[in-house]
Amino acid sequence: MITVVTGNKNKAAEVAAFFSGITEVSHIAFDCIEPQAEDIAEIARAKAEQAYAALNIPLIVDDTGLFIEALSGFPGPYAAYVQDTLGNTGILRLMEGASDRRAYFATSIAYIDERGIETFEGRVDGEITAAPRGTEGFGYDPVFSISGKTLAEMDMHEKNTVSHRARALTSFREWYISARSERNR
Repeated sequence: MITVVTGNKNKAAEVAAFFSGITEVSHIAFDCIEPQAEDIAEIARAKAEQAYAALNIPLIVDDTGLFIEALSGFPGPYAAYVQDTLGNTGILRLMEGASDRRAYFATSIAYIDERGIETFEGRVDGEITAAPRGTEGFGYDPVFSISGKTLAEMDMHEKNTVSHRARALTSFREWYISARSERNR
């Protein structure tokens, strides 16, 4: 079983869909105190340690950043805060007149148990659209486009084949299956 620790039920649903048929996924809505750092892996590790100390069960947490070239990498690791305060409308206002719309999402997943912490990274390059498109997903999905299609224009299955979180989850899933089979020997 994998326990996902997040205050975001949408992230937990993505993880559950990703591990469907492999293992059961539970969700604990535990909000960690977000450490301030420029490195999303460092943030994920600190949140994992904090959650593990409070819950004392094997778990995963993630941290995601949105890095926009025209904004010198802003909002970066502060993507969740910026989404809560400015939203997609505010990001699009900041991007008005920008010809360089390149951006990337990066996710770091931290798994922790009694043996320690492992981290898994995922990145997807795309661009910020001129206007929101699509009704699926959450957060920046309506304004982040990969090859002309926003994450919000993809159903969960399609998104889980191309997104930053999917890439990090793929690495974690491969490690998890291998580690689980080693433990069962």
